Amino acid sequence: MSNELRFMKAKYTVFGLPLSVIFSFLFIQFSFFSFAQVTSSIDSTSIKIGEQITYNIQVETDTTSLVVFPEGQTFSPLEMIESYPIDTVTNQDKFNLIKKYGLTQFDSGAYTIPRQKIIVGDNTFFTDSLKVEVRNIEVDTTKQGLYDIKPIIEVKKRGGNWWKYLLITLLVIGVIAAALWWFIWRQKPLTEEEKIALLPPYDRAKLALQKLDESHYLEHQQLKDYYSELTLIIRKYLDEKVYDHSLESTTDELISKLRLLKDGNQIDLSAETIKNLESILRRADLVKFAKSAPDVALAELDRKTIDAEIDHVKEVLPEPTEEEKLLDEQYREEQERKKQRKKIWLTVGISVFLLLAALTGFSLKYGFDYVKDTIVGHESKELLEGDWVTSQYGVPPITISTPRVLKRVELPVPDEVKGKVKTTTFVYGTLIDVFSVSVSTTTFPSSNKNKIELEQVSEGSIKGMESQGAKNITVFRDKFTTPNGAEGLKTYGTLTASDLLTKKEQDGNYVLLQFLSQNVLQQIIITYPNDTYAKDVVERIVNSVELKNEEE
Repeated sequence: MSNELRFMKAKYTVFGLPLSVIFSFLFIQFSFFSFAQVTSSIDSTSIKIGEQITYNIQVETDTTSLVVFPEGQTFSPLEMIESYPIDTVTNQDKFNLIKKYGLTQFDSGAYTIPRQKIIVGDNTFFTDSLKVEVRNIEVDTTKQGLYDIKPIIEVKKRGGNWWKYLLITLLVIGVIAAALWWFIWRQKPLTEEEKIALLPPYDRAKLALQKLDESHYLEHQQLKDYYSELTLIIRKYLDEKVYDHSLESTTDELISKLRLLKDGNQIDLSAETIKNLESILRRADLVKFAKSAPDVALAELDRKTIDAEIDHVKEVLPEPTEEEKLLDEQYREEQERKKQRKKIWLTVGISVFLLLAALTGFSLKYGFDYVKDTIVGHESKELLEGDWVTSQYGVPPITISTPRVLKRVELPVPDEVKGKVKTTTFVYGTLIDVFSVSVSTTTFPSSNKNKIELEQVSEGSIKGMESQGAKNITVFRDKFTTPNGAEGLKTYGTLTASDLLTKKEQDGNYVLLQFLSQNVLQQIIITYPNDTYAKDVVERIVNSVELKNEEE
């Protein structure tokens, strides 16, 4: 390094510091604050009516910054007809994001595309405003005839997509109902076992003997299986009609019980019947437990004896009395009621389980409060998710999007300012409502020499809210800039208001946006409750505010 250069660095100082130190500091500061570059351009500055131009916004930033581009009709007086996807180009550790919009205008003239608001991380940038000329299209009326203006045709309002959700809901309910009917309520065809179980004991015993005849036990000398089935048939019949412990009783116990019933005149069994049953049961015991092997002819004879003895038992059984028949009928009805109750409880249980499963799934995905508010209903949520209205209010116009249309109201004007101050006000709701919006434009005489300060206007608005019953008002103020570059004052905080009917106090919040341009004061007042949906509503309203500037 030359001596002259060293001398210059040592000679030139700022605040007693060498220039090298100052440059180093500025470079460090620049590295912190110049992390993003925002530029805008259009592909043409002169178009024909209805022709489209492409508006480009290019943002160069690091890979960790979140970039939010303008959305909606923020290019007024030009109309956005298409928003293209973001193109991303990676350059080492930086992103080059390119966002394109298709714009047009259907009236000739010179227009200015307003500055656009881009948020990069925690910082806000504004593009330059751009001039566009929209030219008339010359029409040769000698070749192309002119026609009268067509009358206004009423267009039916298109419905929303609610019917799709209703159709999906009905389809899901229908599928669940069909499944419940098929698996629970449908009268299913009876199986062979179920049909047999519904037969009277005598018919079941006879049918069992027929199936025993169709078996091949005797052909294969399977006497143990044959006698087991044969004795089971007679024991089941006796268990149901004579002695209800016949199945688990031994042969001696069963025969003793039958003789006891005969001696007690409870059943008129003959001694021969009891003897035949005893003989067959004892022979069956020998076959099953002592490996006895009687002749096949004897086995067939025992089968015929059992068949005959079943008939004898049926004959001596007393006929059921009317009381027994009634008790039996009541028993069947009670069983049927139990069956129906079981189906009902099963249906209710499955339905509740599916409902809770659906609620749990939606709660895990969207949050419990959101699901609860969707089912029960929430005024702020309905405002947020309803059809919003974007319109212009007052002169010069304030463009704002609101969940409800603002209605013009005539407010009383003090006598001393009548004819001097002109105010137009559009409102939805009041201070005591859960949610309210007020947009007003006040025009002062051009000869007014008193300078109006926005902070004084803000204080007056606060006092106005206090006169309407608001109290415990906290006040915070910040500068505010609309997406198209209009600067104003934002006053916000909390308040407590009383319901005029119930006298119940409720906590809420408010936002005041005030703009001053020459002799015009424009003001937006929003009050809202303490809930997440209302905060999202207010944020959406505030971000939509646009004012006509002098260039437009």
